[in-house]
Amino acid sequence: MTASIRLALFAVVMMALATAPLAANGHRPAPMVRYAAKAIRGARRRGRPKKFNRPSRAVTLTLPDDVLAALHAIDSDLSRAVVRAAQPFIPEAPRPAAELTMFGDRAVIVVPPNLRLKERTGVELIPLSDGRALISLDEGLSIADIELRLHDALADPSFDRDDRAVFEALADILGNARRADGVTVRRRSIIVLHGVREGGLADIA
Repeated sequence: MTASIRLALFAVVMMALATAPLAANGHRPAPMVRYAAKAIRGARRRGRPKKFNRPSRAVTLTLPDDVLAALHAIDSDLSRAVVRAAQPFIPEAPRPAAELTMFGDRAVIVVPPNLRLKERTGVELIPLSDGRALISLDEGLSIADIELRLHDALADPSFDRDDRAVFEALADILGNARRADGVTVRRRSIIVLHGVREGGLADIA
């Protein structure tokens, strides 16, 4: 149940309480009071997830229709489209060790091309043009397996600071996604062509 629905239910309950007859002891019926308290607690717990992983604020813009159409072609979410369009003009900032890249109502995890991540978890890293990498899973390797291997690896005292930062960030993302309401974590396959001889891929490029 979303926060808005909970708040609406809370408003209905409060209206009912205001008009409900008092009990013999002069108090409102206890079950209705408990329900109202539960509704407001749930509404406070649930909130809209952060859209960006850095400080943000709401702004109001008036834009030409053709600009709006161009932005919607970049991303159906207008604020993400503006961020993506402006990204080339933003000075390069240190990137998180692992982060989510959003597209629509979905997201993928991108990481630096960390060799120990591949060795210790069994994942394949698919390089991206910006120097980061996507995570690909071999058949038989589950997301739960990866999360367990991440925590096992973090117990290794030989990890240096950079490797540990990548493993901790990835473990946090997977753990938070597993516990979050309204989020599912799913496997998706990608097509990878493997050259069996030197220069073989050049024949189809």
